[in-house]
Amino acid sequence: MVTHAVTEIGRMFLMLGQVLRWTPRRPWEVRELLRQMVKVGVDSIPVVLLTAMFTGMVLALQTFNTLQRFNAEGFVGSLVALSMVRELSPVIGGLIVAGRCGSAMGAELGTMRVTEQIDALEVMATNPVHYLVVPRVWATTLTLPMLVAMGNAVGIWGGYLIAVVLLGANPVTYLENTFRFLELNDLLSGLLKAAVFGLLIALIGCQKGYYTTGGAEGVGRATTQAVVMASIAILFADLLLTKLLF
Repeated sequence: MVTHAVTEIGRMFLMLGQVLRWTPRRPWEVRELLRQMVKVGVDSIPVVLLTAMFTGMVLALQTFNTLQRFNAEGFVGSLVALSMVRELSPVIGGLIVAGRCGSAMGAELGTMRVTEQIDALEVMATNPVHYLVVPRVWATTLTLPMLVAMGNAVGIWGGYLIAVVLLGANPVTYLENTFRFLELNDLLSGLLKAAVFGLLIALIGCQKGYYTTGGAEGVGRATTQAVVMASIAILFADLLLTKLLF
C-alpha cells in the first residue's frame, strides 16, 4: 500500500513537471483550453452556486440560533461571510468539481488509453500531455477561483435571506457586519486555495486516466480513484494552506 501511494504521488509530480515543461511550447491549444474552461467552469455554475446558497442559508440558520443566546445575533453576517470566503466556498466548490470534472477527466483519458487513441497521438508525433493534459490542468486551475468567487457572493446572499427575511435580523446591521471584519487577505487566500484545488483535481484526474490499464474495468476503477484521491488531496491541502495563510 505504501509503495502504491508513493508511486501515485511520484506520477502526479511527474505529470506536473511535464505540464510545466510543455505549457510554454507551441502550438498553444487555445481552442481546447476554452472548451475545457466551458466544461469545467460554465457547466459547473448551477450546482456550485446552488450548493453555496444552501450552505450560506444553513450556516446563517445555525449561527443565528446560537448567537441569539448571547444577544450577539448581529454578528451572523460576519460569521457567514468569513466562513464562506475563507473556507466553505473553496472546499465545497473543490469537492463538487472533483466529483463532476475530475471523474470525467479520468474516464475520458482512461478510455483514450485503453482504446489506444493516446498511442495513436504518439505515433503522429503529437505529445499527449501537451495536447490532452495541459489544457485541462490550466482550465481547471483558472476556472475554479471564478466559481468560488461567485459562490462567495451567492452564499452571503443566502445567509442574508435567512437572517433578515426569515428570522427578522436588522438588514443594515447584517450588511454592515458582513463587510466590517472582511479583509482583502480573506478573499485572496480563499481564491488561492481554489486555484491549488483546481490544479490538484486536474492533475490527479488526468494522471489516473493517462496511466489506466485493464480495459473497461480499469476505466471505472480510474474514475473512482480520481474522485477519491482528489477529495483527500483537497482536504489535506486545505489544512496545509490554512496553516500557512492564516
